[in-house]
Amino acid sequence: MSLKRHIPNIVTLLNLFSGCIALIFAVSGNYVAAAFFVFLGIFFDFFDGLLARKLNVQSPLGIQLDSLADLVTSGVVPGVIMFKLISEATDTSDFSYADSWTTGLDLQILSIPLLPLIGLLVALASAYRLAKFNLDEDQQSYFKGLPVPANTLVILSLPLILEYQNNDLINAIIINKWFLIGLSLLSCYLLNSNIKLFALKFKNWGFQDNAVRYIFLILSVVLLIVLHFAAIPLIIGMYIILSLLTRSKIY
Repeated sequence: MSLKRHIPNIVTLLNLFSGCIALIFAVSGNYVAAAFFVFLGIFFDFFDGLLARKLNVQSPLGIQLDSLADLVTSGVVPGVIMFKLISEATDTSDFSYADSWTTGLDLQILSIPLLPLIGLLVALASAYRLAKFNLDEDQQSYFKGLPVPANTLVILSLPLILEYQNNDLINAIIINKWFLIGLSLLSCYLLNSNIKLFALKFKNWGFQDNAVRYIFLILSVVLLIVLHFAAIPLIIGMYIILSLLTRSKIY
């Protein structure tokens, strides 16, 4: 019984472990590897809650642990990636400092880029959203504000589009500093807004009760097949629009 109780928590820790690896890659500028481990972490994040419900071992510890893991995988990592992208778009170097253990903390030798720090607001907004979610007992059949993993998918899609799709127009938009700054601020707003969004939880498999979910999933698959990584921001935008159009039916 004790081992069964810890299985979901072990999966949650795998989410955190994946997030830590992704963070290392993100700091070093290897966005593709970072994205892979974030996607792996989100995969574990989906299954830890599912396992807890199936095994009937939900616990307050698991809820808190899940949010802590999400903060790293879906909060800090996208914040760092946005910081790096804005740094590249503004031709700003990362933090520079004297490479010496004996130097100590001397602000005169630190060079801190200010504009790219806006990207790190994503991490702060994600932490605030996760804390609110843990205290909100109403978000069972719907979400209030954009879920942290969904926001992460949008941000992680940007370097993947640059790497694999190589469209001059799209590339020009993504590497524009004002686009990146605007997206960072929009992410912070959507994460903590009061917009009610449907959850992909099926109480039954009937089409009438889950029409918006089936429509969303079908359109998402079509967009992914046609547009590949470029479809991800469109899918999240469609998710928000469908939720607004059907807000009377999602809870």
